[in-house]
Amino acid sequence: MVKSTSIFGGVQLLNILISLVKSKFIALWIGPAGVGMIGLFNAAINLVSGFTNAGIETSGVKAISTSEKVPDLLAREFSVLKRLTWISGILGVVVIALLSPVLSRISFGNEKYTLAFVLLSLTLLSRQLTTGNLVLLQGLSKIQFLAKANLYGNILGLLISLPLYYFLKIDGIVPSIILSSLAAMSLAYYFGGRIKIANVKLSHKEVITEGRHLIVLGFSLSLIGLLTTLSSYLLQVFISHYKGVTEVGFYTAAITILNTYVGIIFTAMATDYYPRLTKICSDNVQVKKLVTEQSVIAVLLLTPIVVCFLVFAPNVIRLLYSKDFLPVVPLVCWGILGMIIKAVSWSMGYILIAKGDSKLFIKTSVGFNSVFLLTNILGYYYYGLEGLGITFLGNYIIHFFGLKIITKEKYAFSFTSEFYKLFAFCFAICLITFFALHIEHVIIKYILLSVLLLLSIWFSLHELNQRLDFKDFIFRKKEQE
Repeated sequence: MVKSTSIFGGVQLLNILISLVKSKFIALWIGPAGVGMIGLFNAAINLVSGFTNAGIETSGVKAISTSEKVPDLLAREFSVLKRLTWISGILGVVVIALLSPVLSRISFGNEKYTLAFVLLSLTLLSRQLTTGNLVLLQGLSKIQFLAKANLYGNILGLLISLPLYYFLKIDGIVPSIILSSLAAMSLAYYFGGRIKIANVKLSHKEVITEGRHLIVLGFSLSLIGLLTTLSSYLLQVFISHYKGVTEVGFYTAAITILNTYVGIIFTAMATDYYPRLTKICSDNVQVKKLVTEQSVIAVLLLTPIVVCFLVFAPNVIRLLYSKDFLPVVPLVCWGILGMIIKAVSWSMGYILIAKGDSKLFIKTSVGFNSVFLLTNILGYYYYGLEGLGITFLGNYIIHFFGLKIITKEKYAFSFTSEFYKLFAFCFAICLITFFALHIEHVIIKYILLSVLLLLSIWFSLHELNQRLDFKDFIFRKKEQE
């Protein structure tokens, strides 16, 4: 688990550096309003994609991973998957092109960006074709190929985007999104092609018949993803109409920090975690063991990251964006505090996906996303950006207890008391750090923050070493060299 996380996590760190450079120059060259436009464009594209992508990204991983040991079945599953990616991608292009005037009016209050949305429709096809190849790599646990496809795609996207933003400013947004998606697709095709799988010729009827299990499970997962995307999009639309595109830029920057820079742990671990969980999903004892291990690793890795972000939040935001984005500091601090809780609920949530319990997953998703949208709108309406941060934390807590009850009742899942002790200690460190930020006496504040930062790093390393014996691992590596 840690090996896979370190491989993909290391690449994610490089991806973050690439994203950091990109975000920094975008913030300087087009400002918060430009960042807000990017956020609205991407939110609208993701919304339509949620309707048309059939959830292949998740259901495909399950199909590939479970057929890995039967070459003929694997070849047939991948052939079906490829055809479905083309069908769903083309459907996405048609839908977004037809809805482009409506999307422009909803997102920006006018039809000025209709042509932009028509052009951006091309990204739905390129993203689906990218997904088809990445699903193959993830399902077969080809972590190194998957990591390289992501890394090189992001590097190429950066080299394409920066000149466009520098010379065209805001007018470079649309071509940058399109060309970056094509770059990602080309790299995914290259690394996906490194896996030699026989091509099976299938009729349209066979694709629909044999792909039904992908479509049924995928549609459920697509609907769930759609609800998440829809609630996020509606929140951005509300912010745009209530306060303006600049405020959407602040929101987009904060979400990027939470989901990309802090969320690196989730992205890295999910790459290996989900395929492994699908293979043992029928054994509740093994599921409990794996989910607990995953939660422990997530909490221990996240604790020093969260504390570090809390301590250096203003500096981090200046570094990642510019001083113009400092209003997002309260939102980021509240939101990051909830990441420890999210790490645990995130690990539990995959149980429902791995079990294929689509009806239950849809019900929980509808409930959680409805609460998310309502509380966030109220939080922003009454308390602005800081209110959003507070409701983010509240939603993470609700999500945790909701999934705790559901997994206990449905699958007899529960964490051990030892895990809760570790989790409570780590969350306490983060919570004390958050409150220490508000100490007025400067010297006392920074002494306490320094102690908490060092404590979080020491505790995480100590606990990881107790479980994994890092020292012995390092010594063995040196002896091998």
